[in-house]
Amino acid sequence: MSTLTPAVDGLLATADREWRTLGINRRDRVTLAADLRGELEAAAADGFDPAELLGSDPAGFAHRIAEEAGVERTPPRYGQILGAATVGGVVSFVLGWALVLGLHDVFTTAFDLSPEARERMPVWLGPAALYGLVVAAAVAGAILAVRVAQRDVPRVQHTAARMALLLPPALVVSSAAASAVGWVLGYSFNPLVIGVEVAIVLAGFLAATTLARYWTVTAPGNPATELAPALREPSAAG
Repeated sequence: MSTLTPAVDGLLATADREWRTLGINRRDRVTLAADLRGELEAAAADGFDPAELLGSDPAGFAHRIAEEAGVERTPPRYGQILGAATVGGVVSFVLGWALVLGLHDVFTTAFDLSPEARERMPVWLGPAALYGLVVAAAVAGAILAVRVAQRDVPRVQHTAARMALLLPPALVVSSAAASAVGWVLGYSFNPLVIGVEVAIVLAGFLAATTLARYWTVTAPGNPATELAPALREPSAAG
């Protein structure tokens, strides 16, 4: 059995990845893993290679047994989530940019700093505050749009919470990458260059939103610790 355990564990890991992708909840994945382990170890006890039971497509086999078991699934609905987040983020970005520019004029007029005070202020402080507020507006708009427009989507509140965690660093990194591209190209106003910079930031935004939904669908609770016993412990059949 000891020589077969790594092979069984590998097959179970492949099956579990497929179940996560399908959006099967943690409790059902534990049950499916325990049942499949029993079948694989029973096959090994009868002298068969466990891999033969799953065939050449272990992921497809895992998909089929999940469908046959009729387990509950959380539909990913990536398109709907991404669409709502993009619309909300773009609208909020535009409104946030306009608001920040307006506030900039108001504060400049209300707080006319002396030349000495201006010299003591870090050069990066103004741009950092400007872009930080705009990014915050875009993130808030994207999250609000997902929560409101997709309120009927299962576990959307968890997706929104994870967007709040993932979007800020993703936008900071993608904005820095876009700025680097702009610097290399001499901050050209060529529409193609601007389009590339926008595409980089948008790619970071979409990647973080997709990851937030994937995280929600495939890893409810703490699956790494909750599912591990079912994947490791030999069944009674073994």
